Amino acid sequence: MKELMEQFDGTAYPDLIRNAPEIDVPIDGVRGWMISDDARQAVFFDIQPGVEVPLHSHCAQWGMVITGEMELTIGDDIRTYKAGEWYFIPEGTMHAAKVTKRMCVLDVFEAPDRYKAK
Repeated sequence: MKELMEQFDGTAYPDLIRNAPEIDVPIDGVRGWMISDDARQAVFFDIQPGVEVPLHSHCAQWGMVITGEMELTIGDDIRTYKAGEWYFIPEGTMHAAKVTKRMCVLDVFEAPDRYKAK
């Protein structure tokens, strides 16, 4: 796995993903590539350690941690998520994240326009 990550510029994603449109995200240390249809948007995030995503809400979101680790607050629940673990955030639920180890995470949003391309 380490050799693959070095080959992909430190990320777990191959060109198959990194050739998708990159999202315009206003948080330093966060990159993402999106795949959308007319009902939802999937974003492959690569997030540096130390990044904090402030408390916010939006459409429903399902995610799975591919590599790394984060502390995720969903409503009143605070939990650490690691590789292989998934979460669901219902529409309108306040949530925030603190990335403790560089992570790759796949998030699927119940909106086709959650993010715009750069």
